[in-house]
Amino acid sequence: MDASLNKKWYAVYTRPRNEKKAYSELDAIGIETFLPLIKNLKQWSDRKKWVEEPLFRSYLFVHITRQDYYKVLNTYGIVRYITFEGKAVVVPPRQILAIRQYVNAEDIIGEGDFVFEPGDQVEIYLGPLKGLTGQLIKVQGRQKVKIEIESIGHSITLTIPQSYLRKKETAKNKP
Repeated sequence: MDASLNKKWYAVYTRPRNEKKAYSELDAIGIETFLPLIKNLKQWSDRKKWVEEPLFRSYLFVHITRQDYYKVLNTYGIVRYITFEGKAVVVPPRQILAIRQYVNAEDIIGEGDFVFEPGDQVEIYLGPLKGLTGQLIKVQGRQKVKIEIESIGHSITLTIPQSYLRKKETAKNKP
């Protein structure tokens, strides 16, 4: 049986500011790893510079089989897996794909009426993050929202048109 069929995505927690180092260490031992990076313009007293920073601080994603579980934990910079009830949480491949599309997308500008409130379960139904779901934490202007991604329990501020969101269908709001 092909081992790649048994691979699953997991989120791992790294030592603070060690995401790139842990990524390099995992890559060196042949572990498929995803570290979503975004470019930010940093201002110093004498200059401005574009730098690549992790989208999720102290997190990266590994695509592994059960045999690689402890190999990942024994890698420099890795602290632990993100767990729920003592078990490592599997991150759905569609969420990894959505994050990949987000970090590779150009800046998005759009129009729309924002009718959501913090606490709403939302789904991104347009654009590069289509299919990503989570809980709306905060609205930060017309182009920014803060959403908690379910599978890793981490909040992320996204710059997306408000019109790309819709309320996620739940059992209580279905007719």
